[in-house]
Amino acid sequence: MSSTSASFVQIRFDDLQFFENCGGGSFGSVYRARWISQDKEVAVKKLLKIEKEAEILSVLSHKNIIQFYGAVIEPPNYGIVTEYASAGSLFDYINSNKSEEMDMDHIMTWATDIAKGMHYLHMEAPVKVIHRDLKSRNVVIAADGVLKICDFGASRFHSHTTHMSLVGTFPWMAPEVIQSLPVSETCDTYSYGVVLWEMLTREVPFKGLEGLQVAWLVVEKNERLTIPSSCPRSFAELMHQCWEADSKKRPSFKQIISILESMSNDSNLPDQCNSFLHNKAEWRCEIEATLERLKKLERDLSFKEQELKERERRLRMWEQKLTEQSNTPLLPSFDICAWTEEDVYFWMQQLTKKGDASGEMSVYASLFKEHHITGKRLLLLEEEDLKDMGIFSRGHIIHLKIAIEKLTHDYLNLFHFPPLIKASLLDSAGGTEENIEKVVNLELVFGYHLKPGSGPQDCKWKMYMEMDGDEIAITYIKDVTFNTNLPDVEILKMTKPPFVMEKWILGIEEGQSVEWIVTYESDVRTPKTTRHIQGIRWGKVKAEDEVEAVQLRIQTSLPNSEGNSRSRSNSSVDSEWMNTLRMHQIVKASSLQHSHPHSPTTVTHYLPFLRSQDSYAAAVRRTRGPVNYQFTPISHSRNSSPLSHSLVRNLSNLHLNSKGSSNSSTASDTASERERASRSGASRSSSDGRRSG
Repeated sequence: MSSTSASFVQIRFDDLQFFENCGGGSFGSVYRARWISQDKEVAVKKLLKIEKEAEILSVLSHKNIIQFYGAVIEPPNYGIVTEYASAGSLFDYINSNKSEEMDMDHIMTWATDIAKGMHYLHMEAPVKVIHRDLKSRNVVIAADGVLKICDFGASRFHSHTTHMSLVGTFPWMAPEVIQSLPVSETCDTYSYGVVLWEMLTREVPFKGLEGLQVAWLVVEKNERLTIPSSCPRSFAELMHQCWEADSKKRPSFKQIISILESMSNDSNLPDQCNSFLHNKAEWRCEIEATLERLKKLERDLSFKEQELKERERRLRMWEQKLTEQSNTPLLPSFDICAWTEEDVYFWMQQLTKKGDASGEMSVYASLFKEHHITGKRLLLLEEEDLKDMGIFSRGHIIHLKIAIEKLTHDYLNLFHFPPLIKASLLDSAGGTEENIEKVVNLELVFGYHLKPGSGPQDCKWKMYMEMDGDEIAITYIKDVTFNTNLPDVEILKMTKPPFVMEKWILGIEEGQSVEWIVTYESDVRTPKTTRHIQGIRWGKVKAEDEVEAVQLRIQTSLPNSEGNSRSRSNSSVDSEWMNTLRMHQIVKASSLQHSHPHSPTTVTHYLPFLRSQDSYAAAVRRTRGPVNYQFTPISHSRNSSPLSHSLVRNLSNLHLNSKGSSNSSTASDTASERERASRSGASRSSSDGRRSG
């Protein structure tokens, strides 16, 4: 070995004898090796190139920090050589049967070891170091039982940067680290709290959740690991302090060491802690319940994302349809209810330009503006209204009516898109929940790999199950059980895909079959489980897979607004005007039945059905017998109808309580309007008299 210009010792690659792989660290694999010239057992972390980790380790010296021996710098062989911790990582110990022997003294000793090592890095090392990737896998156990912090591949000298790239492992990472925000040394405090939780519970943090799911839950939902209710209070308070969202409120490691020392002097704590450790079966269900809730929350988010994508797709299609059709004008905005007179003027200009080669309709945009036609009034215009405005050409009236009716139809379709309901609404509004049942489809594909050999006796096979169908449906599979019904083959239960038998089975017996039991998550209402049987047959050619369709009915809870999750009572749309517009559409849709005069009725006939039906079309379908509408003309204000003979005026007897529909509103009509309405009514009365005669 020789000293190089670098600040560490260089070790020759051929001076190392490599043995088994003993784990993977940040940016490299770790191997047990023998440093031949020193006759010393070491750990070698293989790297693509030597960067900051060797530089960091070379200046560190503490009993709770892994000892650095040197580095290999012989392209393409690069590596860091440190002391070898024969007892493995803290993570492996916690998740082994050995952890059942842990008591309070054990935990306090190890918690202090880690805290002292981190305090050294932050306050006593030649240069302050933020580890950034503190977790149980990066804490190793030396032969004498002392814990040592290792793997500085993600570390930074504090003087170099306070911004962090997205490194580390999500369940241990502080919120500011996940978001790549400026950080301080207290990001390591957050990670320390997770390691302390691991030692106390002997569980994997956020088990079963993917990294990005954990990141979303921690940052967006402010979720933290569940601390069982029976956990000793002093430990629970320390973990809560470590997990503060505000990094400035988290304790330093000097404070943590002081807290641990005071806890050691508490004579009651050992009994409380040991009782907690030995009664894991009693509180483990609390952690599992939280995991189930978080999984369901994530699945509901996936549903909302799919719903949002579908909503955006339909909006794009609708916009494209409106803009591509040559006879359809561009819209000032989708919210026609909020259109001003200027917006209607803009729309009319485009409509008359595209639909009138002669130019005779060009004056209509200004005509609409003179009569103060807004978006609300536009959608309620009738033929008589257009005539009252001075539009008498039959062709022009038909052209305008078709355009307005299409605009109304498209607007109502847009308005009735299913609303997206965020989970936060339930929290902020304190609303109740309504159970919504969703149906998702899943296809289960059963098959087996076959090595045919020379016959059924010496062939080898193993089963697999694949899935197809709705992406979200796959997440509702809790576990899959394989049962070959063979005495020397264990029943195999798998909780994550790929669902493939681990070992090959030798030989196929006559009538051989495999039983599958698929268990679904708790929020699947039906089925809870499905049972499938597949026969195994020998052949030179692989048998076709069997496909079975399963329909899952999912029970989800969504916020309920006034007893109806689809309610838009909080919408900015004028509900009275919307009711009027819907009635307007009902009358038009039903006018085709005018050829059946023997069954007179009024629109009030529909009102009982409107209260209980999901759609207005459904209300029309529920009425019995053909319908013929009869209306009594009355005087009405422009405030609720675009002109004096609109439908809204005729519906005022229905007491829809629209603006200006009261009797007193007629006082605002001008004298000329009342006179014109009177003449029009009189002419209609005489016309009706002639027809009846």
